[in-house]
Amino acid sequence: MPGIDECLLEAMALPGARGAALVDWSSGLALGTAGDSPVGDHETTAAETAELARAAAEYESFAPAPGEPGSADGPAAAGPPVEDLIVTTRTGYHVLRFVETSFDSSVFLHLWLDRTDGNLALARLRLRALAEGLVLR
Repeated sequence: MPGIDECLLEAMALPGARGAALVDWSSGLALGTAGDSPVGDHETTAAETAELARAAAEYESFAPAPGEPGSADGPAAAGPPVEDLIVTTRTGYHVLRFVETSFDSSVFLHLWLDRTDGNLALARLRLRALAEGLVLR
C-alpha cells in the first residue's frame, strides 16, 4: 500500500498529468505535492481547491443529510458523501477524489491534467484506486 509520496508519483505517471496533491479540506493545507501548480504555488492551489471540496462535501445539494431524499443511509454512508469532483477549464481538468480513512478525515487527492494530453476517464479510475490504497501515517 503506497504512502503519500508514492501515491502522488503514481498519479503523475498518468498521461497529461501536470500536478498532484493530497489536501486536507478542513484546513486547506497540502499534505504532499508533486509536479506543477496551476498558479505556481502549491499552497495557494491547496487552499483554493479545499474551498471547492468543502462546499461539495457540506452543501446539502451535493451531500444530503441522512434521511433526506438522495442520501445513502446505513453502512454505505460512511466516509465522504461525495466521491469526486471534476472541474473543466479551457486548458485542463481538475479531478478531486475524496479519500476514505479509518479516522475522521477530510482529505482528497487533487490531480491537474492537461486537456489535450489527459485522459479524464482513466484519471478518474486511477485516482479511485490510488485513494483506496493510500496509507496515511
